[in-house]
Amino acid sequence: MPIKIPEDLPAFDILQHEGVMVMSEAQAARQDIRPLQIGLLNLMPKKIQTETQFARLIGATPLQIELTLIRMTEHEPKNTSAEHMESFYRSFQDIRQQKFDGLVITGAPIEHLPFDQVTYWDEMVEVMDWTQTNVHSTFGVCWGGMAMINHFHGVEKHLLAKKAFGCFRQQNLAHASPYLRGFSDDFVIPVSRWTEMRQAEIDRVDGLVTLLASDEVGPCLIEDADHRALYIFNHFEYDSGTLKEEYDRDIANETAINVPLNYYHNDDPTQKPENRWRSHAHLLYGNWINQIYQTTPYDMAKIGAA
Repeated sequence: MPIKIPEDLPAFDILQHEGVMVMSEAQAARQDIRPLQIGLLNLMPKKIQTETQFARLIGATPLQIELTLIRMTEHEPKNTSAEHMESFYRSFQDIRQQKFDGLVITGAPIEHLPFDQVTYWDEMVEVMDWTQTNVHSTFGVCWGGMAMINHFHGVEKHLLAKKAFGCFRQQNLAHASPYLRGFSDDFVIPVSRWTEMRQAEIDRVDGLVTLLASDEVGPCLIEDADHRALYIFNHFEYDSGTLKEEYDRDIANETAINVPLNYYHNDDPTQKPENRWRSHAHLLYGNWINQIYQTTPYDMAKIGAA
């Protein structure tokens, strides 16, 4: 089954061209099934790029998905047109009475700020608390995951001496986890952040289980069963060229940055980037969607009622 998104959303044509099954409102109405309701709280500045990246992964399962794009209520994005936001996004306050089978909270380029200095932090706290009553499973990505693990457990983020930037090997620490079905023992994942969460601090919290981690850049994927959540601090959703775009931008701005490690052949930025994480990205998000399908109530009114 495909993912249901508006036909005029830029991601529709991009994903259709890639062979991802997409469905219009009219097509979905002809199917007598309940699609999974998945929300994407998009905090990234490049909204169209990010919504396409996540729609690509969420839509690559045999299940019908209805994707709702969500924004913070008062925050005005600077890099995406007001027309796009008005056409395709709903504010958190507009959807807070709804229930969702799943919610993705993306990263945001604000990791240098203490959480309580983020302009929309108060509403972000509302969102995180709301997930406990209105969302069956939440996936916090990079800053989104750091915010959730801090809010629910008090785990702090720490500034790095230099940016963790490149493709870093990860170890599979939980082969029996339903979220890691089909995973190799190790693999690479794109990393692009100035902060880290520390394994020793995570280990001190009862109920948090580290599923993936790296000797070089620390914990990657954490399961928080008590809050029906996953936290990932790295970027499986990245396109092949996303790290290149970040590197080229910093070079153009004369910002100090290293060549992203283990990304170009022989670490040579004149070469074409090598995507070595795509299959595991689809595995992880496909496993997450499948786990939601297996456990979410058919009656959406019962979500969060346990």
